[in-house]
Amino acid sequence: MNAPTSFSEDADTVDRDEVLNISHTMTRMRLMIGRRVIGRMAIAKLAPGLELSHIDVLDIVNRAGGVATVGAIAEAMRLDPSRGSRVVAEMVGRELLKREASQEDGRRSVINITPLGHSILEEMRSAKISIIREVVSDWPSEDIAEFARLFDRFIGRFEKRLAPDAVAFQAAAKADTGR
Repeated sequence: MNAPTSFSEDADTVDRDEVLNISHTMTRMRLMIGRRVIGRMAIAKLAPGLELSHIDVLDIVNRAGGVATVGAIAEAMRLDPSRGSRVVAEMVGRELLKREASQEDGRRSVINITPLGHSILEEMRSAKISIIREVVSDWPSEDIAEFARLFDRFIGRFEKRLAPDAVAFQAAAKADTGR
């Protein structure tokens, strides 16, 4: 068995092993997120008739300050405008969203979340928080605090690192679609 020749090489091996472990764990999380396990569980429990895309629309409108346009919703969801319009119309029909004339331009419609939509969005958040609380329920509070701090730091660095790539990717995608 060959021992590392220096402390630095030993640290590099440990770092590589731990980074590989982080990568494997991220893959497991990506698979869960890709399957949208938490969202599906919450919808099944709280709003069985809804689809995940409906929750996404509510979240998009909410992040837009509660008011958005059909075009902005379609763009955020990467849908063509006609599909975005159909999704919004369906949600208006379910009384999750309401369409109103824009105060700035009467020819435009703005989309608002209804009280029912806000209620469902809040129930979804509560369900998600409840699941996370259950997952960490047997952790010491110091571990939960440390994980929250480190996870936020990790995601923040990911966002910062990927932001230039994401901007370039979005620009290329728009160029490909001619938008």
